[in-house]
Amino acid sequence: MSEISPQRLEAEQTVNAHILWSMGGGLIPFPLMDIAAVTAIQVDMLKQIADVYEVDFSRSHGKTYVTALAGSSLARLGASAIKLIPGVGSVIGGLSMSVLSGASTYGIGQVSIRHFESDGNLVDVDLDWAKTAYARAFETGKTVAEGFKGRAKQARTTVEALNELRRRRDSGEITPEFYETQKQQVLRELARFK
Repeated sequence: MSEISPQRLEAEQTVNAHILWSMGGGLIPFPLMDIAAVTAIQVDMLKQIADVYEVDFSRSHGKTYVTALAGSSLARLGASAIKLIPGVGSVIGGLSMSVLSGASTYGIGQVSIRHFESDGNLVDVDLDWAKTAYARAFETGKTVAEGFKGRAKQARTTVEALNELRRRRDSGEITPEFYETQKQQVLRELARFK
């Protein structure tokens, strides 16, 4: 059995934390806001994985990469739209969106790790390979996300708390350094619950 590199271990912990965070974002009861929140979480995950592998990162390239892999997922849009049905729709849509968000985050994370480990960057991506690898990882991610389900509600609370921290950072109430420290602490805590 081969030993896992420290980089790979850190990247996998980052993915696990963001799966939980994404699942919490998928529970946001407002259609399309859930997708926006999950996309922001996935871009943040991509930045952290790029940092682990010392790959140059820009938000615009990161968002393009995430959108190219997962942005047009009809299942995610459908799960989000189901939330419009009063009562049972928000429950069914929230649960479906939560699992799909976790699976999507897992897929993006796994494809990114493989790509960065082979000395790739966000500009030289073979999109045909990446989309095929993402589709396979997304299917595996559904099972992974199901295993995380019990933690999704806690993750939603965490997303709300981190959104409040982000708001406070953006308004100047707290420093960007304090925000980053708090965010990393929360993500490390979430990563422990695989």
